Amino acid sequence: MLGKGAPELPKLNAFNRVSQVIPVMSGKGGVGKSSVTAMLAANLARRGQKVGILDADITGPSIPKLFGLPAGGLRGSEQGMLPAVTGGGIRVVSTNLLLRDEAQAVVWRGPMISATIRQFWTDTLWGKLDTLLVDLPPGTSDAALGVLQNLPVTGVVLVTTPQDLAALVVRKAIQMIRQLNIPILGVVENMSYFRCPETQHEHAIFGPSHADVLAQEAGAPVAARLPIDPQIAALCDAGQAESIELEAIQPVVDLLLQPA
Repeated sequence: MLGKGAPELPKLNAFNRVSQVIPVMSGKGGVGKSSVTAMLAANLARRGQKVGILDADITGPSIPKLFGLPAGGLRGSEQGMLPAVTGGGIRVVSTNLLLRDEAQAVVWRGPMISATIRQFWTDTLWGKLDTLLVDLPPGTSDAALGVLQNLPVTGVVLVTTPQDLAALVVRKAIQMIRQLNIPILGVVENMSYFRCPETQHEHAIFGPSHADVLAQEAGAPVAARLPIDPQIAALCDAGQAESIELEAIQPVVDLLLQPA
């Protein structure tokens, strides 16, 4: 069970001003949290926002790959750690940016993972950010709990896919967020359909949607239904996430731009 007392939040570096902190969460692995995080960051930056990404998937980070950032890209200073910066100006901190080899395994236990996430928040020179997105790993323990309890979270974006199995696991995340009294801003259903390029017919590759039911349980809107698009996968693999232009993600961007 989660404790009911509100823990004291770690103090942010005196040089930083972060207006909102938005974790992207699912509970379920393989639903595309990182790609959704990357697309949200890129679109917010295009809309004039100063954006950062804290990659909280400590043992399986993928954010640097999506943006083409090389391993070993973080530098330190007397004031704190300098984040890597993408071509579009997005500031990124990730364990893969601390390693010499991006394929090197990070074999850490829970307390080390939680401490690292905390340090990414307190010791990074984020500067002035309108939005800090946090890419969470699967599950509802260590990393997720560390972020939701230790960072001043504005609200959570939930990512799911149409399968009933995904919905089952996302429900666990909803229950966790509710216990911590954190708002759920919206539900994003990824891989919702495939549109045939010849006929424009939409095929439900992964079966019927459960997004509406999840949104009702979460008390939040279905903010977007994102298609299966091979071009998006290719751009992500090539480290060109900032080049993705997907109209379906815009309602989520609009949601994050609304005043708190």
